[in-house]
Amino acid sequence: MNNYDPYFDLGQLIAKYMRNELSEQEKLQLDQWLQADASNQELFKKLTDEHQLNNELETFSATNKAKAWQNIAKGTGFKRKSSNLLWIGYAAAVILLAALTITLNKRRPSDQPQNLVNQYKDIPPGTNKAVLTLADGSTIVLDSAKHGQIASQQHAVIKEDENGKVVYEATDNAQSPTAPAPAEAIAMNMLATPRGGQYQIVLPDGTKVWLNAASSIKYPTAFTGNERRVELTGEAYFEVSKDPSKPFNVKTASQTVTVLGTHFNINSYTDEGATKTTLLEGSVRVTNNAGQSVKIKPGEQAINISNSINITENANVDEAVAWKNGKFVFSNTDLQTIMRQLSRWYDVDVEYQGKTAQKHYMGRISRNVPVSQIFEILKTSGLNFTINGRKIIVKS
Repeated sequence: MNNYDPYFDLGQLIAKYMRNELSEQEKLQLDQWLQADASNQELFKKLTDEHQLNNELETFSATNKAKAWQNIAKGTGFKRKSSNLLWIGYAAAVILLAALTITLNKRRPSDQPQNLVNQYKDIPPGTNKAVLTLADGSTIVLDSAKHGQIASQQHAVIKEDENGKVVYEATDNAQSPTAPAPAEAIAMNMLATPRGGQYQIVLPDGTKVWLNAASSIKYPTAFTGNERRVELTGEAYFEVSKDPSKPFNVKTASQTVTVLGTHFNINSYTDEGATKTTLLEGSVRVTNNAGQSVKIKPGEQAINISNSINITENANVDEAVAWKNGKFVFSNTDLQTIMRQLSRWYDVDVEYQGKTAQKHYMGRISRNVPVSQIFEILKTSGLNFTINGRKIIVKS
């Protein structure tokens, strides 16, 4: 029986092949992939050519191989063995494969690419940067290089810690339930990230928030009254501080998520067409603008589209929070979705020329690599890329 699966972990198989660690089942799986398409054999030859892989490693980090290896190890969990003479070749294979865990679609010979890449100009990945807007309208540009107190607001001192997080520290009893201040008296702040930026913040109640690129969160300098409420655009991961007496509400353009204390991710980018709430721990209630309300459990995802909420019970949690963990993770992900992620993280515009085939990808890669490393993967399915300033032109 043919067990060939076009969505298998090719990166791991290539890495194991180079270390002579393939099991019998893995050997069969790799052989089936090789026999499935002549182009697969050509790719395999390229990816196991030590000279070629050394060149790839030089491209990845021409100035610092040690740093390149550290980046690879972070993305894969593998450690260098000094006795392994092929470590540089293996490392390059990891850059191209294991770190990306690329899965190739089966292609007909007529689909094979011509002149895969028209032009390569590396664009670096995003960094920790954001703009903090205070209640009086003044702004503070943030990056991870700043430390110490950066502002003082009503009921709070705003600091940036040694790890590059914005932290609000209460200066009085404004959060005491026995002495709440009027809601209108509480100052509102906003933290916003640009394309190519991300940031972390610790809210006045101790809730931790990771803010993805092209996102913003609006919040009070102190949580008073009987609830904690913030407003989100874009994407954020929350670790909500437990307080049964004060539910924590996250308002987006299409819904409100209510929790007491839990870990969850909300993707509410307007260009994604749906708002996705993925729960890792605890329990949350999602209520859309039409009044539909659902409760989800850990491992589930609520998908809110056109004022209708559907629940995915066995959601790909790893994919949903990959950005927060410094990775791209694709699970049968279409090209357009991938390019939207790249657009936000690398601060580029994307233009499609010609008819783009509906291809899907499986894999993972660190978000800390230049954009050309992503192209190394996507081009294997017959795509051409041209970089013109901050624009990526995609051609089939």
